[in-house]
Amino acid sequence: MRAAILSSVLLFASAALAEIPDSDARNTSIRHTDMVYSLPDYTAEEWKQRSAFLRKQVLFSAGLLPMPDKTPLDPLVGEVIEHEDYSVVSVLLQTYPGYYLGGNLYRPIGKSKPFPAVVSPHGHWRYGRFENSELNSVPGRAISLARQGYVVFAYDMVGWNDTMQTPHGFAGPREELWLFGSLGLQLWNSIRVVDYLESLPDVDSSRIGVTGASGGGTQAFLLAAVDDRIGYSAPVNMVSFQMQGGSRCENAPLLRIDTNNVEISAAFAPKPQLLVAATGDWTVNVPTREFPAVQRIYALLDAKSNVEWRQFDSPHNYHQDSREAVYQFFGKHILGDAESAHFAERSSRPDQLSALLYLWGRPLPEGAVSHEELVRQRIAAAEADTLALAIEDAGSLANARSAFHERLALALLAEVPAPGAVEAKAISGADLAIGRSGVGDRVPARFLNADSRKGRPVLFVHAGGVDAAAQSAVGEALARGAAPTLLIDAFQTGSAATERDIAAVGRNAERYYHVFNRSDDANRVQDILTAAAFLRSHTGSDSISLVASGRAGLWALLAGSLDSGIGAIVADLDNFDAANDAAYAESLFIPGLRRAGDFRAAAALTSEHARLLLYNAHSAFPTPWLEAAFEASGRLGELSVPAEVPPASDILEWIAR
Repeated sequence: MRAAILSSVLLFASAALAEIPDSDARNTSIRHTDMVYSLPDYTAEEWKQRSAFLRKQVLFSAGLLPMPDKTPLDPLVGEVIEHEDYSVVSVLLQTYPGYYLGGNLYRPIGKSKPFPAVVSPHGHWRYGRFENSELNSVPGRAISLARQGYVVFAYDMVGWNDTMQTPHGFAGPREELWLFGSLGLQLWNSIRVVDYLESLPDVDSSRIGVTGASGGGTQAFLLAAVDDRIGYSAPVNMVSFQMQGGSRCENAPLLRIDTNNVEISAAFAPKPQLLVAATGDWTVNVPTREFPAVQRIYALLDAKSNVEWRQFDSPHNYHQDSREAVYQFFGKHILGDAESAHFAERSSRPDQLSALLYLWGRPLPEGAVSHEELVRQRIAAAEADTLALAIEDAGSLANARSAFHERLALALLAEVPAPGAVEAKAISGADLAIGRSGVGDRVPARFLNADSRKGRPVLFVHAGGVDAAAQSAVGEALARGAAPTLLIDAFQTGSAATERDIAAVGRNAERYYHVFNRSDDANRVQDILTAAAFLRSHTGSDSISLVASGRAGLWALLAGSLDSGIGAIVADLDNFDAANDAAYAESLFIPGLRRAGDFRAAAALTSEHARLLLYNAHSAFPTPWLEAAFEASGRLGELSVPAEVPPASDILEWIAR
């Protein structure tokens, strides 16, 4: 009975006292690149679902979901240099229109075709794909693999050698909103390298492997996780629980929220994978921690023998011992040759840079784009993906809902808690704190009319928090009304606001904050979902009304798009310019939100289940998308966008219908 709402909450709170922390873990347990992570235990079915999600998370964070159009590579090929048992040639690939990736193609001589192929990214050594030192020789491994019978493509990281059109580690708020950055560009380049290798008539496309070290190791396991054409993987000195990558080319917003490199590398299971490690870097614990964790995943898929490890007493490297371990592993699985002695590395001498650099003495091809032009091109392409989902009828609406739900869920990484998955404890009087079981979040809240039996429950969120909500005209009207009403301090608002010194948490913690942690605005959306689930559960209602004032109206509209248990939404749109990237960066910063379709996505999703009353709409707000979505769903009468701000009495009357 709703008359017992508050008392039932308090009884529940006493039983769940330990579940709600005194401090929100999202402020006190900030994740970063140098934390020590672990891998949860999974059942086979759980891992099947988890690995499928991880692939989408990696692709979306890289700006590759949906996958961009694969335009012609139009390879530009230099003069072939032939040696006794291998050849090498410089190549320029047009991976995006006007954007060029440089590399070298190594081929066997005197071997039988077709050949298996190896994708060979380099790491952060000084000379990139031409590094030839005792600790790492990129040409040395390419030459050795070619001699063993592989076609090898060794290619640049962005901003290195021939690949000069962007800086190596570029990022900014606008790029993060659209998810275009150096990690995504490198992953795309790797995918296009596989396309190139597949196109070669002497390559056996059923036998393609990837290997790289350090930053090249990151590229290797990311490519292996998302590209099904990769059949064999050997990431070197990078799969670690205790260091996740120190460059922007290894860190993209959303990439490692609730995950880490070890789990991403495990997504390659059950295909053959070798983890190579060193005692002198962050892979020191691979034999005792990382490898057993990955092997547990392989065991779930009855492929325990398909993952191996090798470790060498060495600093960070891809030296001869490490290379020979990879040759032996690939030889066993790709060539069917388990004789280690066949893969001892012979000495080699790389050719002159003037012969290996395609752009040595040559300008970039005509039509090559600048960095700024490339950013504009990719944002325009992402915008075209959204416009392609424009709503015209019931069929296009269903298609838009499916695509937008996946993208928006990946941008927010928010959950609609299951019934009973939200705990509460009493603070004083009508004040309480709520949070998700086992998560460690803490959302201060206050009940109004807690003992009322009348009306649909209302969740009221104010950008200023509980006190600002209670003192507003809408809050006062709700207090005088009959409906049970919950007010909350969404993340970092009201009493939940607290100072944080993110930079002091660890190396690069502030620089890569959104790689590992949800943004403040994404957390506010989550708090609304958490509070809505709590309110439904503890009032016995299937559906609630959501009212939001100020900037909280934007959070509410996003939350309501994911939660079908929110049946009516009254949202102050705060005159937000929804077509302006700068407005998002300043007032609603959620990486990937623009890539996901922003409020056009919300329009398609809310039209399925919610009545909407929206006010203070900027002229650029996508009201036409809302109208098209509601009309296509046969619910146009459930949408109201008045030109004037409605008085509190009208808002209460509207939600009471």
